[in-house]
Amino acid sequence: MHRLVVLYPQPIDPAAFADHYVSTHLPLADRLPGLLASRYSLEVHGEGSPYFAVFEADFADPAAMAAAMASPEGQAVAADVPSYATGGAVVIDYPVTERT
Repeated sequence: MHRLVVLYPQPIDPAAFADHYVSTHLPLADRLPGLLASRYSLEVHGEGSPYFAVFEADFADPAAMAAAMASPEGQAVAADVPSYATGGAVVIDYPVTERT
């Protein structure tokens, strides 16, 4: 499995971020082809954490993630980010290793 993580620094208007994110952005992300699972939080805590929100999306492998992001749905997701993420966004991805 391959995971995409998006970390959002503190926005200028947290309430506007949350409203747009939940009502508009997440429904766009839900349409990503090949998306196996996703999760998010608008309550990121931690001593000195610069982040306001986090999103995680799981795909079968790096190729599936790349195809999703290159799709029209992926392009719509990327194009929407400036609409709400006034603090920007940090995007990382990595293979998930399961422990038994």
